[in-house]
Amino acid sequence: MQQRKKNIALLIFLVIVWGINWPLSKIALAYAPPLLFAGIRTVIAGVILIVAALPKRKALHFSKLWPVYLTSAFLSIVFYYGFQTIGLQYMPSGLFSAIVFLQPVLLGIFAWIWLGERMYGMKMFGLLLGFLGVAALSIGGFTGSISALGVGLALASALSWALATVYTKRNAVRVDMLWMTAMQIMIGGVILLAAGSAVESWSDITWNSAFIVNTLFISVFVIALGWMVYFKLINEGEASKVGSFTFLIPLISIGSSVVLLNERITLNLVVGMLLIVSSIILVNVKIGRAARRLTS
Repeated sequence: MQQRKKNIALLIFLVIVWGINWPLSKIALAYAPPLLFAGIRTVIAGVILIVAALPKRKALHFSKLWPVYLTSAFLSIVFYYGFQTIGLQYMPSGLFSAIVFLQPVLLGIFAWIWLGERMYGMKMFGLLLGFLGVAALSIGGFTGSISALGVGLALASALSWALATVYTKRNAVRVDMLWMTAMQIMIGGVILLAAGSAVESWSDITWNSAFIVNTLFISVFVIALGWMVYFKLINEGEASKVGSFTFLIPLISIGSSVVLLNERITLNLVVGMLLIVSSIILVNVKIGRAARRLTS
């Protein structure tokens, strides 16, 4: 019971910080090119996590596990953030985010195929409702221009995130989770920073308080602590159940955007919220012999 309460608290933290990440990132992007911004915030998070992991330096085993760290870095950081950053230039952000949050549906399917997690009709229906809820929240995106390249990059972003989660859980017994998180973020951040330095200009960054504060908040809470909490929960519980709660992130994002960016609350928000809550209940409730608990 104590562990379950702890996991619920971690989930609440994760959903909140990953939700407010979207408007905070939008504010910060007004002062910096996208790839450099992505690289800066990720490298800062990587440094923080490496410092935190140093007392367990013997568990790094870099010469043996570097292929795992590198693969995870590309899936979780380079591809996920890279496709996301580039794709947003080609289509409305609402539609793009709706496609990206197809990830929990993909994760539920991949976890069933590769992790041996249960899949039953009610669970699949719940995952579908969650995606429909995200789509309802982001329906305004459909009124803008739609690019085939943008759709492809959004799907690639969702796919890389789902594959990264399954890959991490499959390798959880081989690696120390803190070092796994630190290495993938640091390696991915360096690659993003190098790419940004090659195609963008550092002189385009405006180092004002809004950019610095938002970047530091995202680096510490959204990336460093956020990814560490996410993979801890994935490692301890069913990936598809933890993934289902990420459907709440667009809801938090819209709510925080109303406060920070003066965006309007619409009927889509109410409909999306009801679908998302229904999704989480269906994915996590005990149906027949399906396990209700979050952790194993």
